[in-house]
Amino acid sequence: MKRITKILGALIALTLICVVTCNGIIETNAKNKTYSATKNMPTNKVGLLLGTAKWLKQGGINPYFEYRIRATVALFKANKIEYVLVSGDNGTQYYNEPSEFKKELVKKGIPAERIILDYAGFRTLDSVVRAKEVFGQTSITIISQEFHNERAIYLAENHGLKAIGFNAKTVKGRNGLKTQLREYFARTKVFLDILFQVKPKFLGEKIDI
Repeated sequence: MKRITKILGALIALTLICVVTCNGIIETNAKNKTYSATKNMPTNKVGLLLGTAKWLKQGGINPYFEYRIRATVALFKANKIEYVLVSGDNGTQYYNEPSEFKKELVKKGIPAERIILDYAGFRTLDSVVRAKEVFGQTSITIISQEFHNERAIYLAENHGLKAIGFNAKTVKGRNGLKTQLREYFARTKVFLDILFQVKPKFLGEKIDI
């Protein structure tokens, strides 16, 4: 029994070390590559807006959705991007992240013809790889919350895509804490995806922007 306890303790300690190390690598890599204000930040032709659900399960609008809309509009109006590539999950006919984002962006004044929808952004990895392989971008501005941008930048760079991030407002409170706790493990999975050369679920024909 003592031996099993020691083995379990060692595995837990190893897992924690791995999670902390992966988090640190991604955070360090993103230093000076994310921005919270449009002033002095570089420009890119395309802003990659990472999708999320519009509505919370318990009701009400998802603040992650709302804050990413605000960030995208600010970036576009500051002439830091020319087009918005909205990449999200459209797994069923009843769940369509990209279309929900487009509706709100158009309401906020971004012309519909400047918004391109990627319906196969099932994961962050899929979104950044497809931005390069399907939509032909070599340099891009990723739009999401800072912790998400940091992970997306690391993935993008490991797939040959130059990337910076524009940080949407951070979500505080219970919802924000739960998401950021999950992020620690998502960052660990990044290295497994890279190690095993995981590919996007779909690629398909190239689309010019």
